[in-house]
Amino acid sequence: MHDIKWIKDNIEVFDKGMERRNIPSASKEVIDLYKSYVLLLSKLQTLQNERNNASKLIGMKKSKGEDSKLEIEKVANLKSDIVSLQENSNSISIKIKKILEVLPNIPSSDTPEGLDEASNKEIKTFGNKPTFSFKPLSHDIIGSKLNMMDFDKASEMSGARFVILKDKLALLERALSFFMLNLHTQKHNYTEISPPSLVRDKALYGTGQLPKFSKDLFKTNSDHWLIPTAEVPLTNIVANEIIPSKDLPIRYTALTSCYRSEAGSAGLDTKGMIRLHEFKKVELVSIVKVEESNNEHERMLECAEEILKQLELPYRVIVLCCGDLGFSASKTYDIEVWLPSQNKYREISSCSNCMTFQSKRMNSRMRNTDNDIEPVHTLNGSGVAVGRALLAVLENYQNEDGTVNIPKVLKPYMNGLDKISINEKY
Repeated sequence: MHDIKWIKDNIEVFDKGMERRNIPSASKEVIDLYKSYVLLLSKLQTLQNERNNASKLIGMKKSKGEDSKLEIEKVANLKSDIVSLQENSNSISIKIKKILEVLPNIPSSDTPEGLDEASNKEIKTFGNKPTFSFKPLSHDIIGSKLNMMDFDKASEMSGARFVILKDKLALLERALSFFMLNLHTQKHNYTEISPPSLVRDKALYGTGQLPKFSKDLFKTNSDHWLIPTAEVPLTNIVANEIIPSKDLPIRYTALTSCYRSEAGSAGLDTKGMIRLHEFKKVELVSIVKVEESNNEHERMLECAEEILKQLELPYRVIVLCCGDLGFSASKTYDIEVWLPSQNKYREISSCSNCMTFQSKRMNSRMRNTDNDIEPVHTLNGSGVAVGRALLAVLENYQNEDGTVNIPKVLKPYMNGLDKISINEKY
């Protein structure tokens, strides 16, 4: 969240940042409110000092047997005025907080300009798009023909945007998950975490999902929320912590189920596994020194890219423009995997540098070698979305006879299978 004192000292930078996101600047409103707040605090302190002095005088007069009626009346009147000032200052403080907590992060200087995804910039591609002697099928048709992907039964028990994976496709999902975790922990030096899937308001506030995006989340009747991504619990591990600089960088990874209501997306990608309410994802989170975050961002992107490289899936990397940035992000790379059935690239990973935006909301800091307290930068990325990796494998490795070849790197996790064939059992 933005710091009001920083805004006051950097009005032009703040206003320009909001302008680049096509958001009206709130600097004048919050600064005017802050000035009123500071004035009230000054008056409050003056009255509190007067009350304290009058109270001391009452004590002195009583000890001498003198009349203190006037002082007692003064203290009573001051008490009433103090309560009124406290209520007014608290009210203004809440107003400031409500304005600031729904304003997004400021884009980095190298984030491209633009209002929407049309202005995103492709920066690299990898791999050759497969060619087929037949018309390639979509993943949902492939899965149904294999008798291993059931949307109807999932809908019967859970409603739209759920799926049941069976037999070898369930194994493929597990294989992808284990492959990703092993690569990130054994080669990329991330520490594996098994976090809770239920969190409280404060955790989602810290990473920026609340209060603005509550409609995109699932809430329980116990005032818990289902996590939209493991970014939430992983990043909040350092909430309210002062981390010794020698312990940085901190890198976490986790495989979790993710839950998204995604209100307002009805009719968009509701067919198949592109956009489900529940899906699995391997998440990457880094906590780093300010001066190391740009390099860490590039490193995280490379870690996510290597998953697709080893799976030999064609993909491209784009950098998001200001208008397409997520709420907490200052700069974001998206990785998009090739889907033959759609003849286009689709997002499979998003790697974001949030700089100090989340750490300020979480009160996460570091102590440097001079024993001074400094901010930290937080980064998060998909390493990668398991369900989308699965559907990408199905579409890119499909055969005309309905079978699906297994990527070489996954065979050790697939009990040595070379391909997935139609299962007559189901």
